[in-house]
Parts: sequence; C-alpha cells; structure tokens
Amino acid sequence: MNTIKGPAIFLAQFVGDESPFNSLDSICHWAATHGYKGIQIPTWDSRLIDLDKAAESKTYCDELKGKVEQYGLKITDLSTHLQGQLVAVHPAYDLMFDAFAPDEFKNNPKARTAWAIEQVKKAAKATQHLGIAEHVTFSGALLWHTMYPWPQRPMGLVEAGFKELAKRWLPILNEFDEAGVDLCYEIHPGEDLHDGITFERFLEATGNHNRVKIMYDPSNFVLQKLDYLAYIDHYHEFIKMFHVKDAEFNPSGKSGVYGGYQSWADRPGRFRSLGDGQVDFNGIFSKLAQYGYEGWAVMEWECCIKDSEQGAIEGAKFIQEKIIKVTERAFDDFAGADNLDEDLNRKILGLG
Repeated sequence: MNTIKGPAIFLAQFVGDESPFNSLDSICHWAATHGYKGIQIPTWDSRLIDLDKAAESKTYCDELKGKVEQYGLKITDLSTHLQGQLVAVHPAYDLMFDAFAPDEFKNNPKARTAWAIEQVKKAAKATQHLGIAEHVTFSGALLWHTMYPWPQRPMGLVEAGFKELAKRWLPILNEFDEAGVDLCYEIHPGEDLHDGITFERFLEATGNHNRVKIMYDPSNFVLQKLDYLAYIDHYHEFIKMFHVKDAEFNPSGKSGVYGGYQSWADRPGRFRSLGDGQVDFNGIFSKLAQYGYEGWAVMEWECCIKDSEQGAIEGAKFIQEKIIKVTERAFDDFAGADNLDEDLNRKILGLG
C-alpha cells in the first residue's frame, strides 16, 4: 500500500490573461497559497512552458522545476490532451477540432495530424528531462461517431478503427518507451478510449505495449453509468495517474445519458466541483491506497455552476482530507500473533 501524493491541481482550466493566472510564477504562488503541493502543466500554453525548449534542453527543464519548487510545489506531470486529441480526428469533427491547432495547420488535416504526433513525441523528451515517469494525453477518435450501433456497423469496422489508431500511436509509444515514460490515456467520452472494453481493444491493437497506461477520472464514468469503483479492481495495474473530479447524473423522463443536446447546466449528467456531486471518493481513495497507487491526486475543476476559484480553494482541502496515510502495522498486532510457530499451528489444527 502507498500514501497518495497531493493535493495537486491541473492548471488548464485556470491559466488566462489576468493575474494571478497569466504567468507560471503568479499561478504557482496562487496554488501554493491555497494548499496545493503539485501542479499539472498543459503543454499547449506557452505562458507555462515552452515545449520545444523542454524537449531540447534538460537545463531549461531544471530551471523550470527550480522555479516551481521555489513555491513549495512539484511538477506532477505534463499534459498533451489537446495535441493527443488531434492525433486521430474523424473528418466530421475537423472544423471543431481545428480550434486546437495553430493557424498554419487549420484546414489541413494531414499536416495537423503530423504536427500533433510530433508535439506528443516532444512531450516524451520534456517529461524525461523533468525526471517524471508519467505523461497524460487523449487518444483521439476515429470511431466515436459510430458509438451507437445504428446504422449497423459493418463487420470488421471496429477492428479496423483500432488498428489505425494503434498505427498512429505506436511510434509515439516507442518514443515514450525510449524516454522511460508511461503514456497515460485519459479514459473519456468522445475518445475512442472511453471505457474498459475500448482500453482493452487499444492495448491489444498495440501488441500490449508496455507504455500504455490509464489516467483515471471517475467523473467520466458517472456520465456513462459505469461502475467506477469496479473499474479500479479491473485496471489498477494500469492506473498511473488520477484526476479528482466530481460529477452527478440525474436522469429524468425527458433526458438521460445522451443529454438531449442541452447545455452542461441542463444535462442530466454534468461535472461538478469537488464535494458537490455524487462520486464516492472515500471508496476511490481507499481502493487506490489498497492497490498501491504511487501517483498524485490532481484536482481538475470543471463545473457548470460554481466559480473556478471557489472550486479550487475548496478542492485542495477536500483532497487533503481524503488522502489516506496508509498504516504501517496491522490493527491487531497488539494480540501478538505475528511470530511463526509451526508446532503451535499443527496443534491448533489438531495435527499433533
């Protein structure tokens, strides 16, 4: 068993043009003031990190770590969620996902995909230079538009989709392997890796690549009505990262899992600030501690009701209270039954 590290915070939903969110120094000071011990950095925001420099220079990464550590914080890991999404985009989503790409790659899916692949590869080197063992990303999606089985999927379509997805990711995974870094896919609706079965399909398609791992976020499973506690039982050996995010699901006679094209505030399934949703975090923290999870508990704020700063302030305390300092002794040690006595055991069993 291990004591989970934290609390940490994912900066993607906080970085912006106004202080204290417009520079690494000011956002680190803000996070530390509110009780966070780590930050997860989105690599697409140059106000926080220069990914090109981080991939090229360990000196730059040492300086970056030093800057963060001045505030009593650690860099937990880097994120390429947006770039990873662009590794695999179905043409139906080209216009919407172009927003994630630099202007010079918009309206050019082939060039955009090549750029995204190189971005994630650079993140492997940057993560290595920072001395971090895990990285988080999205898988992208070629099959999501066929998620509901109507019209009927032609035979072999799913297998062909995962074969192509693996083909695009294998060179990236090999780059991560060379860097000694695990690549953790956030299992998320909208991605081809969105539940346990799809994770297994992808893992098999990559030839069970040893760097394919999971970033676990229970909120993504609440919206699917998936058993997020049993998920840990099934996949704990792959879970290397953990987003602490809350959610709720309140179906009605008018709308359910699919949401009726409604806004986040009106959907039956919606993300909430920590403590305001339905996720059993006591159960999650217990299972992760039991299975020896060695990583961080990283708050991701996404809430359609509560202000982000309030959610962040409350989130640090929430996570700190959920982290279990694992015991180093059994509760019944006082009874003194620890010592091996084979003769005594045989007597108790009636064998002599």
